[in-house]
Amino acid sequence: MVDIIKEIKDEVKEGEEVIKKLVEKVAEKITEPKEKSSEKEIAVEAEAESTDSGKEKSLEEKKAELLAKVKKLKGKVDVTATEDLKEQVKVKKRTDMLIPLEDYVKSGIYLGTRVVTPSMRPFVYRRRADGLAIFNTDTIDEKIKEGIEYLSKFNPEDVILVCKRQAGWKAAEMFSELTGIRVFTKKYPAGILTNTQLEDFFENELTIVTDAWVDKNALNDTLTVKKKVLMICDTNNFSKGSDKVIIGNNKSPKSLGVIFYLLTRGYCKAKGLDTTKIPDLEWWTGEEEPKKQISIKAKAGAEFGV
Repeated sequence: MVDIIKEIKDEVKEGEEVIKKLVEKVAEKITEPKEKSSEKEIAVEAEAESTDSGKEKSLEEKKAELLAKVKKLKGKVDVTATEDLKEQVKVKKRTDMLIPLEDYVKSGIYLGTRVVTPSMRPFVYRRRADGLAIFNTDTIDEKIKEGIEYLSKFNPEDVILVCKRQAGWKAAEMFSELTGIRVFTKKYPAGILTNTQLEDFFENELTIVTDAWVDKNALNDTLTVKKKVLMICDTNNFSKGSDKVIIGNNKSPKSLGVIFYLLTRGYCKAKGLDTTKIPDLEWWTGEEEPKKQISIKAKAGAEFGV
C-alpha cells in the first residue's frame, strides 16, 4: 500500500515538471519575435510601423492606448505642486475676507452651541470634543458679505434692528448711531409694526433679528405685516421666516461686535456715509476703548449749542 502511494506521488511530481516545462516553452514563444511567413509580410509590417499607413486601429485599440498614456502621465504628476496650488487658493480666499481670519478666530464667531437645527446643519464644519458645533469661517465670511449686500438695498429709515440680548447692546447702538438705522435693544414695543392705533406705530421694510429665540416678538410682527427679515443665526436657530441669513455666534459680545462692525462698515461704504467715525474693530469686540471717539449725537448737539 505504501509503495502504491509513493508511486502515485512520483507520477504527480513528474507530471508537474512536464507542465512547468510546457509553460516555459509557451512563454518563450510569446516573447520571441513573430516569424514572418514571407518577405512580403515583413515589408508590409515594416512600412506600417514607419508610416502608420496600415490598417486603421479600432475604437477599442485607440481607447486602450489613450488609457495607457493617461496612466503614464498620472505617474508624473507633481504632488507637491498640487499641494502648493491648494495652499495658494486658501491664501487667496483669506486675502479676500472682510477681516483677517485671525480676527474671526479671536472673536469666537465660529463657535456654535451643542444643539444644531436642520436649518444650520449645512453650515456646520465639525463638532469639538466638548460637543460644541463649529461653523466654517469661510462660510461665515461669505454670509456676512451677502448680508451687507442685502442690507444695502434698503434706506436707513426703512430698517430696524432688534437686539434684546445684552451682549449685543453696545455694538448695536453704535451700529444705529453710524448708519441711522433705528434700534431696539432692551425692549421691543409689542405691536409697534402691526397696530396702527399706537402713537409710535410705523412701517418698515426690513427687520434685522439678532436671535430669533429672544427677538421672536419682533420677528412675528415683521412676518405678520409681510416685511423682509435679515436674521443672524447660531447653530441652534431656525432660519424659517428669514429672507437672508448671517451665520455666527450670536451670544458673545465679541462675536456680535464683529458682525455689527462689518455690517456698519459695509453699509456706510455702500450708502456713501462717513466711515471715518467708525471705531476700530478692537472697540467693537471690547478689547480697546475708542480714542477720542466723538459720537454723531454729541457732535450735532455741539453744532447747535446744546
